[in-house]
This record gives sequence, structure tokens and C-alpha cells, in this order.
Amino acid sequence: MEKNMASWDRILRVILGVIFLVLAVQNGGAWWILGILGIIFILTSVVGFCPVYKIVGLKTLREA
Repeated sequence: MEKNMASWDRILRVILGVIFLVLAVQNGGAWWILGILGIIFILTSVVGFCPVYKIVGLKTLREA
């Protein structure tokens, strides 16, 4: 898997992922969907690869 996410993109995803998880845990109910999205954001930022970016042809990581 080639990385397609820049550092700023990964940091932003971790922050949003944590916020989504906190909201899901605090509110419960249908908020679990937001919790799943938060987990996905955190996992993709750890790996540095976003499958949706690959499908769309987007890349925030600059080539060296």
C-alpha cells in the first residue's frame, strides 16, 4: 500500500476521530455510526492510506 495522506491530513483525521468517538460514547443511540467513522478515521491516519482517496484519485501527500 502506498501512502496517500500528508501529515496534516493524518493529524486532522486523528483529532476528528477522537471527537467522533467521544460523541458516540457520550450520546449513545444512533451516534454509534459516528463512532465507527471515528475508528475508520483513526485507522486510516495510522496507516497513512485512505481507500476513498485511491478510488477518487486524490492524494494529499506530495511526491519527494
